[in-house]
Amino acid sequence: MYTPAHFALTEPDALQRILRQHPLGMLVTHGPEGLDANHIPFEYDPTRGEHGTLTAHVARANPVWQQCAGGADVLVVFRGVEGYISPSWYPSKHDTHRQVPTWNYAVVHAHGRLTVRDDEKFVRGVVARLTRSHEATEPQPWKMGDAPPDYLDAMLQAIVGLEIAVTRWEGKAKLSQNKAPLDRQGAVEALQARGREGLAAAMSESDLG
Repeated sequence: MYTPAHFALTEPDALQRILRQHPLGMLVTHGPEGLDANHIPFEYDPTRGEHGTLTAHVARANPVWQQCAGGADVLVVFRGVEGYISPSWYPSKHDTHRQVPTWNYAVVHAHGRLTVRDDEKFVRGVVARLTRSHEATEPQPWKMGDAPPDYLDAMLQAIVGLEIAVTRWEGKAKLSQNKAPLDRQGAVEALQARGREGLAAAMSESDLG
């Protein structure tokens, strides 16, 4: 990923925040038929391995787990906030006209080695943890025990676990850090006026330097 120094994200907390807020990762693999991409919700454990471990599951019918059964180098892409930025939002545009459209975004790439975990205990643990995490804000959180045991067993048999030992991280936050403070504030206010609070907040919070 091309990453100019002023857009680079290197702090583990910043990288992990994007992952946790946007856990649907794009798993990129290279199999017998070439490149493939699968969109999967991931869980991240920073305590396992030098750079942490990602876990997920896919349908047993999905060929990706068989194509990578022997282990494979993979890439997982997590996309954070993003959106179009109009040059008209920069105050300096109206004086000099030296601005052009752009697209702001935050993204994290996790590089690692994939291991297929086709065992019921592992898969049950992955599903339980994902469920607890994403049901936590519900008034009455759904839990695995709510489903009939035979039905749950059949569902678990229909999926296969994936585990990725992360070997390195890349992060990029292109949030107008290369613009003058007044221009950047103009873009933030324009986003807020259009209801794009997430991107506006990220631009406000990132380093102006």
